[in-house]
Amino acid sequence: MTEEFLMRLDEGMLAYFRDIADEMVSRFGISRSEAVARINERYENAEISPYPDLMCHEFPEYWAYGLYYYPDAAGRLPSGDEDEDIDFSALKVRPVPAPGSPAWTLRE
Repeated sequence: MTEEFLMRLDEGMLAYFRDIADEMVSRFGISRSEAVARINERYENAEISPYPDLMCHEFPEYWAYGLYYYPDAAGRLPSGDEDEDIDFSALKVRPVPAPGSPAWTLRE
């Protein structure tokens, strides 16, 4: 475990999860602490393999969208490809982890 993430990560996966958090901060305008809390809430009990874990076959923005939005009625999420992406303006945003939850490892 690291100071920010609740799951065991090697250096490569730590960098990858930090990239996911960076994507959420830049794409959605949320704080880094919220981005990390969203990641922690979703992956807290996940067993993440050393880099490159299977999830690395997708770019960090792919995971960022899934952590921030619910899929549309067809089960799709934005991909980050501006030329072929779905309209995500109507997508519902997932709730923020509850205040005081263990997912919040960074201060606002």
